[in-house]
Amino acid sequence: MKFIITAGPTREFIDPFRFISNPSSGKMGYALARAAVGRGQEVILISGPVELPPIPGAVLVPVISALDMREAVNSHFPYADAVIMSAAVADYRPEDKFLHKLKKGGAEISLQLVRNPDILEELGQKKGDTILVGFSAETENIIDNTLKKLKSKNLDLIIANDISAPGSGFAGDTNQVIVFDRRGMADQWPMMSKDNLADRIIKWTMDYSEFHV
Repeated sequence: MKFIITAGPTREFIDPFRFISNPSSGKMGYALARAAVGRGQEVILISGPVELPPIPGAVLVPVISALDMREAVNSHFPYADAVIMSAAVADYRPEDKFLHKLKKGGAEISLQLVRNPDILEELGQKKGDTILVGFSAETENIIDNTLKKLKSKNLDLIIANDISAPGSGFAGDTNQVIVFDRRGMADQWPMMSKDNLADRIIKWTMDYSEFHV
């Protein structure tokens, strides 16, 4: 199978030196790429800025912003059998980027933000037989919010976790998740390493590809 896997954060620049981002380390996405390569699959790893070494056997496509990631995903999507969107893509970006470093001025400054495209939702509208897997990082109403995403984005599998819970947040080496398939059937997986979780997700995706239409 040919996998597209996204990883890490995006950076939405305010000026050449400041940006809006999040604490994503990319560990989950890189673990997924490592697991897929280990199972003999072809992998395009589209990664935001992280401090992780490349995965041997995976093609690394580095990106910075949400718009960069959208362009990279769309360019490889026609050739993919499965897309796993584990990146923490920024929902908003500054409407305008200052060309030079923003100097201190008055006591306050207003920053106008605009919505970034929802890459996974766009893929869901044109998926065809491509398997789409998403993540739902939540702090409240985890099940309701996740089921809404599963349906609205036309996903085959979604992995939900409470990022405020010990052992399940950004940058850690473990995760505890609830997975939902496209029918909304749930399965709670115990706390495990991200490498073990990644292998289970890749195996599920490979098994699903054998019988889904």
